[in-house]
Amino acid sequence: MPRITADIAALYARTALGHVTREYPNKLDHVLAGPADVLGPRALHPVFFGSFDWHSCVHGWWTLFTAYRLYPDGPEAAGIRALADTLFTPANIAVEVDYLAHPGSRGFERPYGWAWCLMLAAELNRHDTDEGRRWAATLKPLADAFARRFTTFLPLATYPVRVGTHYNTAFALRLVLDYTDGTGDTALAALCRDRALAWHGADRDCQAWEPSQDEFLSPTLMEAELMRRVLEPPAFVAWLDRFLPRLAEAQPQTLFVPASVSDRTDGKIAHLDGLNLSRAWCWRGIASALPPEDPRRDVALAAADRHLDVALPQVTGDYMGEHWLASFALLALLAPGES
Repeated sequence: MPRITADIAALYARTALGHVTREYPNKLDHVLAGPADVLGPRALHPVFFGSFDWHSCVHGWWTLFTAYRLYPDGPEAAGIRALADTLFTPANIAVEVDYLAHPGSRGFERPYGWAWCLMLAAELNRHDTDEGRRWAATLKPLADAFARRFTTFLPLATYPVRVGTHYNTAFALRLVLDYTDGTGDTALAALCRDRALAWHGADRDCQAWEPSQDEFLSPTLMEAELMRRVLEPPAFVAWLDRFLPRLAEAQPQTLFVPASVSDRTDGKIAHLDGLNLSRAWCWRGIASALPPEDPRRDVALAAADRHLDVALPQVTGDYMGEHWLASFALLALLAPGES
């Protein structure tokens, strides 16, 4: 079963260093209230201006800081430190925070970018070094702002969003729970758990009509991975019995067959490489919650390996995938399931 190695971490760090400061091409999530709002990415976002879009730049930095923590003497470590010290300044983060007060920014990056920013904060909180604590403290005002946005938004979210793209609420809550574990934000954690149970607690016999052509998340498996984090293992196993009752027979079959990617130069079609990676992440997480004697555990781990075998060779190459796929490869490679 593939795991993170020093060579893989160096490759992903080198890749991310190549795109977190690449300002163009860029797809802005930006509402114009008037002519004065016609600004370029770096003017709007002096930290997260690269990587084709804001959220990819945020999780590109998550990739960099994760690789740096795991291999602080790696070949890209000096470059990561230098660039972080240049960009992660109180003044730059203040501009990122101020952007959230702009007219039209209420839905900016909701919920995907919000969750990745909190995931980045969670990663920096793991760095038990002076520089790590400095970077974490610098990012904190922005993380706090997004935590408040979740606290305001989730009570208004009557329904989940089950699509396999950026708006998926199960993915967002799954990342937020990593943040709350690290920060001790028990109120936000409880809110996430309440929403997850309200949205998904009664779900039964999922048919898994997927993939769709531009998905990078499995609506089915992402829901299951969220519920794994929300429920204690015995309760999760019972929930999984109801949600995917034929999992031991590798059904629904579509969840076990890696997606085919017809054109990796098309950014939306290239999402399917990310689907294969995120499915592997979810399958490993699901397996980790199952007892060793549960036959579904080996079924889930085998599915994870099949998806990784197809997807890992595609992490670097064309920029439409390269600017974001390494983060999802890391999620899968660092997932808790074991062979």
